[in-house]
Parts: sequence; structure tokens; C-alpha cells
Amino acid sequence: MGDWLHATIDPAQPERVPLPRPDLRRRHVALGPVAVFGASNFPLAFSVAGGDTASAFAAGCPVVVKGHPAHPGTGELVARAIKAAVTSCGLPEGVFSYLPGPSNALGAALVADPRIKAVGFTGSRGGGLALMQIAAARGEPIPVYAEMSSINPVILFPAALRDRAESIAEGFAQSLTMGAGQFCTNPGLLIAVGGADLDRFAAAAGTALSAIAPATMLTPGIHASFESGVGALEQHGATQLVARGAEGPGLCAARGALFITDADGFRADAALGHEVFGSSAVIVRCRDVEDVAALIAGLEGQLTATLQLDAEDEPLAAKLLPLIERKVGRILANGWPTGVEVCHAMVHGGPFPATSDGRSTSVGTLAIERFLRPVSYQNLPEGLLPAALKPGNPWGIARRVDGALVAGD
Repeated sequence: MGDWLHATIDPAQPERVPLPRPDLRRRHVALGPVAVFGASNFPLAFSVAGGDTASAFAAGCPVVVKGHPAHPGTGELVARAIKAAVTSCGLPEGVFSYLPGPSNALGAALVADPRIKAVGFTGSRGGGLALMQIAAARGEPIPVYAEMSSINPVILFPAALRDRAESIAEGFAQSLTMGAGQFCTNPGLLIAVGGADLDRFAAAAGTALSAIAPATMLTPGIHASFESGVGALEQHGATQLVARGAEGPGLCAARGALFITDADGFRADAALGHEVFGSSAVIVRCRDVEDVAALIAGLEGQLTATLQLDAEDEPLAAKLLPLIERKVGRILANGWPTGVEVCHAMVHGGPFPATSDGRSTSVGTLAIERFLRPVSYQNLPEGLLPAALKPGNPWGIARRVDGALVAGD
């Protein structure tokens, strides 16, 4: 209990030579009011009452949510529920505010307001960069924790591809099309050494994808952007269409799309590595394992990387792992990145442009750290010390005392 406070005590050492040490104590405190931007693709989990709001509340920060215009009704219902909870708990009314509206100027004004001390954002790279610029240009710059774009590479290792290309392809097609491909952890890039086994995978993935009925995307704007991105890949001279999903009726219906290219073609145009938000993916055929390593080294920052491997592939994976660690926030083996567990060990973040700050996560208990800052207290009288740092540990929390972690009650 109380781990997030990082309560730390370095007792005075008055007899230390050549200089005595003062009594030093440290804890984390709330940054202040946080602006949270609701995401278009998650009306609940990453919106008004999502992880950004929850972790800011947990840190002790008031929250002002800029509702996303894609789901105004849902946003208002959730906002009303939060307001009711604030009232029933006897908290000050200003703990939570909700700002609906489609205007970008409204969001910009919120970030520019000097009372806001941090920003949580999930959305496009363009939107996140715009908010970062506004926050940096303020008289008092503030941190923006923006999750922006990721294509979540999947590395298909040789033995795994040889032994189970078809089953991997089936799992990939299901992950790619989950939620109409509107997951930020969607597997949009597959990397492997070219050859008969990769050809088997591509054929099986194309067959599986072509049988999956189109799913409805959340908004016409998201659907139009998806179709534009897929169209650009179809017209690109370096890519070849492997398969599209099944056709079907319905507004904003997204048919999955799978393309293939070679490593040289992928490296020649940075646009091939940009996210197409939806059920679209590109297979990259490499010449050899050295080419795979070079391709990974050239990738932008990502939320996840998936290793499809067997025991025989582990020595090669061990060589690639240091490269992969520098590129992503979460590495998983023989699974699929769609779906994010909320727990202590989860990291849902990654180097730029996956997020604006690769040291942070927007999911899991570590998310609270974004909205805290450390304060040190030197030689304060006991009566002025915060309860978390008082002698006797009245809150019974875990504290680090003179370098040793001491469990709480």
C-alpha cells in the first residue's frame, strides 16, 4: 500500500565526516489539474473514465476531460456518472469537469490554460504533435503524455514459420481484424526471411483474411482514412496485394487488407512504415537474418513487438532482443498484441512516435507516475512532515529507509 508515494527517508548523520548529512525525506505529490483527451476508438477504456482519468485521480489530480466528438452521447453519460460519484463521495465539485464539442480550438485552449499541469492523449500522430507544440510554447511548459501511432511488428522466426506457418497465419488474421482493426496494438507489420515457408504463411493468411466478413468502423472519418491508406498501399509500386477481406454491406464496413513487399522497397519509402489505422498489414520479405536485424534497427518506436518462435529459434531471438528492446514498450512471444492486461507489470507505451515519452505507460499501475512529481524535505520539524514521512509510519506504508525497503503494516 502506498508504493506510488515512493516514501524515502535518509536519516541524519550528524557525526559523518568530512561533512554531516542532514535529515532528508522524499515523497511524490500530485502535479495538479490534468487535461485528458478522449480517444475515438475506445469510447470507454480510453475516454472519459478511461485509464488516463483513473490514474490522474489516483495521483490526486483534478481532471478536465475533452470529450471526443465521435461518441458525444456515451461521453456525456459517463461524465454524468463520474459527477454523481464525486458528489456521493463528498469531493469538491472541481475534481472533475467535462468539455464536449468538435472544435480543435477548444482542445488547444484547454492545453494552453495555465491552470493545466499535464495532458493525457490517445489519438493520431498529428493531433498529439499539435498538443505537444502548444504545451511546449506555454510560459510554463507542461508534459504531454500522448499515445500516437504504432504498427506493432511481428517477427516470424524460421523454425516457427517452417513448423506452423498456417496456424500462425490464422491467429494473425483474427488479431488483425479484431474490432475492425481499431486497436492501437494491431499487428500491422510482419517481418521474415523470404522463402517457401513465408510463401506458405502469406497464402494461408490471405485465405483466412478473405473469409472474414467486414466489420463496422466507429466513424465515417476513421473509415475514410482507412480506405485512403489501403488505397495508397494498393497503388504503391513496391507493394503487392495479397488479399482483401470478404465484401459485405453496411456503412463504414472495413475489409481487411494484406500486402507484401521486400526489405529494400520498405526501406526506400518511410510511408510504408506509417500506421494505417484499421485492419491493414504489410509483410516484409528479407534476404536473410542480417537483413531482418537491419530492418528492425530502422523502425520507428512501437508499442509492441511479437516474436513467433520455437525453441530452435531462441538463439537467434536472443541476438535480436537488444535491438527490439530499444524500439518497443512490450515484447511478447507466441501470442498477439491485441488486448492489454491491466496489471503491475504492463507497459503500454514505447519510444517516439508510439508515445511522446517512452518512459511512461498509459495502462497498468505504473500509469500513475505520469501525474506525480517528487518533493524532498530537509530537516523539517516532525510536526510539519507529511504523514507518509513521519516517524512511526502512521499510515503503515512501505518506505525506503537509509536505502533499505521496509514493509508497511
